[in-house]
Amino acid sequence: MMVSFFDQFASPSFLGIPLIAIAIALPWVLFPTPSSRWMNSRLTTLQTWFINRFTNQLLMPLNMAGHKWALMLTSLMVFLITINMLGLLPYTFTPTTQLSLNMGLAVPLWLATVIIGMRNQPTIALGHLLPEGTPIPLIPVLIIIETISLFIRPLALGVRLTANLTAGHLLIQLIATAVFVLLPMMPTVAILTAVVLFLLTLLEVAVAMIQAYVFVLLLSLYLQENV
Repeated sequence: MMVSFFDQFASPSFLGIPLIAIAIALPWVLFPTPSSRWMNSRLTTLQTWFINRFTNQLLMPLNMAGHKWALMLTSLMVFLITINMLGLLPYTFTPTTQLSLNMGLAVPLWLATVIIGMRNQPTIALGHLLPEGTPIPLIPVLIIIETISLFIRPLALGVRLTANLTAGHLLIQLIATAVFVLLPMMPTVAILTAVVLFLLTLLEVAVAMIQAYVFVLLLSLYLQENV
């Protein structure tokens, strides 16, 4: 029996062994692997078309140096979408509701973009800390503000993904609980609430895909500033 609504976000374990590693690795098994045949299946063709369209859309603003990140960003996008979508199924666990996982993805990738900028074009990278035409008295204040905003970026990436998915899951569970409670007492209200629950579930499917896209898109924008 569930003691708290937040128990659904606790990492599952079996015999004291956390199962979050299986929850992260298992979705990759669901994707079809390209074969050596001339003709692919419809599912493989659709998957290839989606990845090509996403890669073109994401890397269009980047120069050739940023195209080296194509495989990493596309894999991250597919990984996040898959985990977020599978987390909406009953009796499943959503690893991206854990801030530790999201920060583990956000901090190294953000730090890699900063290191690339400092290595390849240190003058331009440091120039982002001070907008052009700033009055002399405001220079120290703006440098501090821009430095703080730079270091807040990975925190914003991880917290945004965690907060949106956590809020959606909590809202779905609250409305589902209300449906079960109202069903024997007020069937009409329970049916209307169930319709709202269905619409909210469709919204959460869209949120699961959009949040994965926003996560990768912001990383590509950070990369664009440093390549």
